[in-house]
Amino acid sequence: MNSIDHRADNILATPAAKLKSSGGLGRLWRAFGYSARGFAAAWRVEAAFRQEVVLGIPLILIALAWAPDRWQGLLLIASVLQVWLIELINSAIEALADAVSGEIHPLLGRAKDIGSAAVAISLSLATVVWVTVFWP
Repeated sequence: MNSIDHRADNILATPAAKLKSSGGLGRLWRAFGYSARGFAAAWRVEAAFRQEVVLGIPLILIALAWAPDRWQGLLLIASVLQVWLIELINSAIEALADAVSGEIHPLLGRAKDIGSAAVAISLSLATVVWVTVFWP
């Protein structure tokens, strides 16, 4: 690597390094802002995330109102939240894969497929939890 490349790397790395090294409430506030931007971006761009949130909110309300006990209610709510979590991670993988290459690459396709499989497993797990808790 020549000296020009090395200097460019240092220039590009400096802002992120400064943000990560700072602590306290400022860091927490920035982290909250990044999270809010992430939620907003997922809501705006990802139809699957919107669908899961629109379905999940009533399910959370049902869990709060009709769960047989507190622990089952917690499990029901956690199952909904884990679907959202896995969908957000899958969406991040897909966005990164699309940003890295505009072309179809087998490894990027594999990464996207694996992320999709994770979402399918999380939806299956949530279904099993809900059926188990409310099955007569």
